[in-house]
Amino acid sequence: MSGSVRVYISIGTNVDRERHVIAALDALNGWFDELIISPVYDSEAVGFDGSPFLNLVVGVDTDLPVAELSRRFKQLEADNGRRRDVPKFSARTLDLDILTYGDVVGRIDGVELPRGEILKNAFVLRPLADIAPEAMHPVCGKTYGQLWQNYSAGQKLWPVDFSWKGRQISREFAG
Repeated sequence: MSGSVRVYISIGTNVDRERHVIAALDALNGWFDELIISPVYDSEAVGFDGSPFLNLVVGVDTDLPVAELSRRFKQLEADNGRRRDVPKFSARTLDLDILTYGDVVGRIDGVELPRGEILKNAFVLRPLADIAPEAMHPVCGKTYGQLWQNYSAGQKLWPVDFSWKGRQISREFAG
C-alpha cells in the first residue's frame, strides 16, 4: 500500500484521563502533519465495573503502513503505563486503536479493518461521526453520520470541556 491514506484512530483512557489524552495528542501531533480531532466524551466503562473513560477519535493522513502505525501506538501505550497482563476489560491508562485505514477491509498485519467497535460502541461511533459524517463505512456502505443517527444500543456519552495546546477541542453540552 503506497500513497497517503486517511486513518481514523480511537483514543480512550480512564486512568489520569486528561494527562493521557494530552500525551496521545502530543505524540500524534509529532508524527502527522495535521490532526482532525473530535470532541472529547465522557463515557461509562463497557464490559467491566470501572471509572468512566474519556474517548475521542483523531483523523490523520499518512503513508505509514498499518504495521508501523500499530507498532507506534503499542509503544505509546506502553510508554504511558499500559499493561497487557490484565484482563481485556479493565482500567486503561491509554488505549489507541486503528479504526479504519482508508477503505481497506480485512486483517492487515494483525489489525482487523475496519474495527468492529465502530458499529458496536457509541464512544467510537459518535466521535467518528462528528469528524467524518459523510465518510462511508467500507463494509456496510452507510456513512458514519447515518450509522450514528440510527444507533440504538443505549450507551451514554457526555461531551466534556477539553482544551489542548490552547485550542478548545470540545465543550460540555455541545451538540
